[in-house]
Amino acid sequence: MAIWNLLWLYILILYVSNGRMEASHKVYPQFQSLSAVNIRQLHHTAFHFQPPKNWINDPNGPMYYNGIYHIFYQYNPKGAVWGNIVWGHSISKDLINWKELEPAICPSKHFDIDGAWSGSTTILPSNKPIILYTGVDSNGIQTQNYAVPANLSDPYLRKWIKPGNNPLIDPESGVNATAFRDPSTAWWLNGRWRVLVGSERNSRGIAYLYRSRDFIHWTKAKHPFHSAPNTGMWECPDFYPVSLSSKEGLDPSYMGKHVKHVLKVSLDDARYDYYTLGTYLTNEDKYVPDNASVDGWAGLRYDYGNFYASKTFFDPAKRRRILWGWVNESDFTQDDVKKGWAGIQAIPRIVWLDTNQRQLKQWPVEELNTLRGENVKMSHQKLKKGHHIEIQGITAAQADIDVTFYIPSLDKAEEFNPTWEDAQRLCANKGSKVEGGVGPFGLLTLASKNLEEYTAVFFRVFKTSKKHVVLLCSDARSSSLENGIYKPSFAGFVDVDLADKKLSLRSLIDHSVVESFGGGGKTCITSRVYPTLAVLDNAHLYAFNKGDETIIVKNLNAWSMNKAKMN
Repeated sequence: MAIWNLLWLYILILYVSNGRMEASHKVYPQFQSLSAVNIRQLHHTAFHFQPPKNWINDPNGPMYYNGIYHIFYQYNPKGAVWGNIVWGHSISKDLINWKELEPAICPSKHFDIDGAWSGSTTILPSNKPIILYTGVDSNGIQTQNYAVPANLSDPYLRKWIKPGNNPLIDPESGVNATAFRDPSTAWWLNGRWRVLVGSERNSRGIAYLYRSRDFIHWTKAKHPFHSAPNTGMWECPDFYPVSLSSKEGLDPSYMGKHVKHVLKVSLDDARYDYYTLGTYLTNEDKYVPDNASVDGWAGLRYDYGNFYASKTFFDPAKRRRILWGWVNESDFTQDDVKKGWAGIQAIPRIVWLDTNQRQLKQWPVEELNTLRGENVKMSHQKLKKGHHIEIQGITAAQADIDVTFYIPSLDKAEEFNPTWEDAQRLCANKGSKVEGGVGPFGLLTLASKNLEEYTAVFFRVFKTSKKHVVLLCSDARSSSLENGIYKPSFAGFVDVDLADKKLSLRSLIDHSVVESFGGGGKTCITSRVYPTLAVLDNAHLYAFNKGDETIIVKNLNAWSMNKAKMN
């Protein structure tokens, strides 16, 4: 489980250190059941998955079963901070509109009495779903357990039971028993099931491999599936194949020739999700990342903002792999908790291998488009240096914007210093207010009328002797006039060819969250923000440019978004 024991009351100690978010891991059990009222409507999302109140975190084992999508998630039914964790359970037919059911798993046995933490689902032969999850006993020992539906004829799978032969996997000698969690979705190979469990030992992140013929009796492999030094605890490991030639998703057990494999881990020390692309050596049951794919903090990320403890699943109905992620909160106060502050899940995304085979791409699921309402368009609009143009006619606090910018000339691009390896630090130094050659240009989202508040999502283009370097930023430092809250600048580099001098950006704006997809989904950034002026009908949306080079808004489509149904 993403052990987000950061019970944020009074003193969630957040500060920026080496360009990352840090937090206190101290637990405040006296506040775990603090009564919460409904979330302030100013910041409650309209089309992101979010309960009306109380804490949620990791999406556990999403799955598609008999025509229905299921999302399980870590949930505190008693309060708005981490604690009392159960497996929340909601269902949908379209991944956008959801009906809440009773929790699927609650702590009730000796092996999970102190927590029913994260895990995964697997569909067994004969179309039987099974949950693997981490239980925590009264001594803090973490074990892997399973639950099955009480009644397979129930189309919603409302009730789940824990058979008496739990736990299935105990931490054996040499395994860190208090850092042994989050079993992955299982896959089948050569007559055995395989599953990964995340761990850590002496600061080395580890994905242990276990094998079973019957899904009940498991044996640990002699060597870890993969590990890396100085990366800390690996939470929520996820392992799956991606096609070299198609956007279609693949079943986790697919082992054809024309695939790469993805290993994603959530780094507990960093609070971000990192992944590598590589080769699954099936004869050795080992994973080897590509030479260009780096483990740890310098590696690739699904999302360069508030996004953690993600999980993918294969959707057989539409032959796609879908990614869910938790928009991990960036700040809490005691007042927020009393108002029932709750986490949210990012919009589900399809994920596939880029044609360059060096990274993944992501895009919101097509079902989100059904919420689109009133539409406005803009084309061939010039943005000179210092100009901003309002995009009117939509609900700016609840919108979907898809824009393509054209750069007439790249000659004015600033020289790129090769020491600028940290995109987030670069964005902090060259934010939306710092004039440049080509950029900053992009969108001012959740903006107040006079720009006292805004979250800027923008590009800045640099040049080297060999190529151009594109930076995408989501800068929340001006997002709110409220003092004392965490307002970071997030950023990632976008691996694009600027031969056509075009850059695309899609941003989903939902009151207190801005999800952005740059370069057709090559670089994604999610920001959680809390404006005080730019709320509801007082929110505005602008296209802007502060670079010397004039930018053309070649095509812009913006939609008001209707509210999703959330029970």
